[in-house]
Amino acid sequence: MPQVAGIRLNIGLAYYRQNDFLKAIPEFESVVRDEPSAAQPRHLLGLCYFFVERWGDATTTLEPLWAQESGHLSYLYVLSIAAHRAGRKDLDEKATLQLVKIGDGSPEFHLFMGKAHLNLEQYDMALADFQAAAEANPKLTFVHFNLGLAYLKKQDYEHARDEFLKDAAVEPDLAFNYEELGDVYSLMQQDNNAEKSYRDALRRDPRSANSYVGLAKTYQREARYSQALTAIDSANKLDPRRTDIHYVRGQVLIHLGRKTEGKQELETSVRIDNERRAEREKQVETGMVPSPELLQDEP
Repeated sequence: MPQVAGIRLNIGLAYYRQNDFLKAIPEFESVVRDEPSAAQPRHLLGLCYFFVERWGDATTTLEPLWAQESGHLSYLYVLSIAAHRAGRKDLDEKATLQLVKIGDGSPEFHLFMGKAHLNLEQYDMALADFQAAAEANPKLTFVHFNLGLAYLKKQDYEHARDEFLKDAAVEPDLAFNYEELGDVYSLMQQDNNAEKSYRDALRRDPRSANSYVGLAKTYQREARYSQALTAIDSANKLDPRRTDIHYVRGQVLIHLGRKTEGKQELETSVRIDNERRAEREKQVETGMVPSPELLQDEP
C-alpha cells in the first residue's frame, strides 16, 4: 500500500524512536510531500534535520508550523538554534523573543535557555540557567544531565560526574548519561570506570557510535588493540563517514602490525575531512551538545 501516507509515517516513527534519523528522513519527507499541511510529520522531519545538523532544512521545514507550535518552548528552542546556524538572524530573534515571552521564568524556560547558551559556548550563562531550573524544580527531567554537560564543557569533571550520576538515578534507562560518564571518567584517566560506563550505555542503546568510539579509545590506551579494533569496527558500521573513527581505526591497525591497512584508514580520514571542510566552513560551527530532552517531547 505505497499510497497510504500513514504507513510511511509509522515506518519513520520506528526509525525515529531508535534515534536512526537518517533512515527516518526519507519516510517523513515522502509524507510531507503528500500532506504538506500535516503538522506531525513536518515537525518530526524538522527534528530529524535538526539532529543530523541540516540547519537550513530544519529551519524551512519548521518555520511553517509557527501558528500551531509557537506556544511550545521546545519548538521555539529548536527553531532558534536551527535559524541561528542557518544564518536566519530574523527568525532566530523572533523565536528567542517568543521563548522569553511564553517562558515567563519557569523552570522549563531556564532549561531551554540554558541549552541555547550551552550550544553557543556561553557556559557560565548556561550554568546559571540550569541551576535556576534545578532550584525551582529539583525533579525536572534532564536538568541534571544538562548541568553535567555544562560542567564538562568547563572541564570541571568531578561536578560533571556527580550531575550525570544524579540524572542516571532519576532516568536509569537514558543511555546518554552513561555515555557522558564514560567521557568524564576517560578524561579523569579512570579507564575501568570509563569502560563500564560505555558498556552500560551500549546495553541501553546498541546504536551509539560515540560509545563504541569511547570504548575503542579506552582499549587503545590500555594496549588492548584487538578489543579496540572490534569496538571501532562496530562504530564504523554505524557511521562510516566519521573521520575520527577512521583515524582511530588506522592507529589501531598499525599497532596490530597491519600497517598498509592502517595507512589506508588514516588516508580515508584525511580524504573525508577534506571533502567536508568546505561544507563545514559554510556553517556556524560551535559544536552541538546531546539533546535527549527533545526526543522525550515527541510531537
